[in-house]
Amino acid sequence: MKDITRDVTLEFVRVTEAAALKASRWMGKGNKENADQAAVDAMRGALDFVAVRGTVVIGEGEKDKAPMLYVGEKVGGGGIYDPEVDIAVDPLDGTTLTSKGLPNAISVIAVSESGTIRALPSYYVEKLAVGPAAKGKIDINAPPEENLKRVAKAFGLHISELTVVILDRPRHNDLVMRVRKAGARCKLISDGDVSGAISAAIEESGVNMLMGIGGSAEGVLAAAALKCLGGEIQVKMVPRDDAERQKLADLGLADFDTVFGTEDLAKGSSTIFSATGVTGGDFLPGVRYEGNTAITHSVVMRARTCTVRYIKAIHNLDIKTIRSRSSGQEVGI
Repeated sequence: MKDITRDVTLEFVRVTEAAALKASRWMGKGNKENADQAAVDAMRGALDFVAVRGTVVIGEGEKDKAPMLYVGEKVGGGGIYDPEVDIAVDPLDGTTLTSKGLPNAISVIAVSESGTIRALPSYYVEKLAVGPAAKGKIDINAPPEENLKRVAKAFGLHISELTVVILDRPRHNDLVMRVRKAGARCKLISDGDVSGAISAAIEESGVNMLMGIGGSAEGVLAAAALKCLGGEIQVKMVPRDDAERQKLADLGLADFDTVFGTEDLAKGSSTIFSATGVTGGDFLPGVRYEGNTAITHSVVMRARTCTVRYIKAIHNLDIKTIRSRSSGQEVGI
């Protein structure tokens, strides 16, 4: 099958760069809503210049009440002969991290052939993510102690040498206790579990796996990246209340033990993933301002070839502009 996104892959780096640049202006200012709105506006504006006919399948609307990049929105500047694609976005994964000036906030987009990115209808999912070394060795239905043993064996390590990323939430108190009791180290993060999952597949990160419950949209975005990196993610839906249980049952998804793997969530052979760092972290350095320049660090990946490109860009702030979708104009950074 022809790789329909090959010709526009690098264009999506400009999309995440735009969002990261605008969001970074709000770093440490204590206003996560403004940071997120800036990222959404810039990402939506940048998408107008990409030669695709895109449909947002995972977006901002329901979660963050954003007026753009909502599920079902048509994006891209493509003509009738340009590829139809599914688009999943998180213009700012780590709004609170950005507002507080904390590490690991990134801007993210995943793109694939139409009908190949699966959005799960639950708000939360349980996640288990690993890199290539442990692919095929994990089982989300097994106890955490068993998965620690399997991953340690895959890496040729003792359990005491493993590092597990877990969102720092009260719901994970028991999980953290069990992981520590088994001998592994916990790296607790306040937000940003897309980068947390991806770091499990980045050798230099020092992270071996991600465990715990987090957002379903973030799980799908992580699946797209892990597919490109040769890693694996498994998720199970975790309904929040009776109303959500009924909603899932009405959709024929009442079996909450169903496991969705990487290929279930991002099955397109032409899947691409792009991310740009907003605040520095294990995955990507953040935006840095030096005089009249801004420096960004991005990664773009393609599943077809498993190519991973790291891109450092230097933006001249005297002439660099970004299209604001809300105003319809080019604006400075």
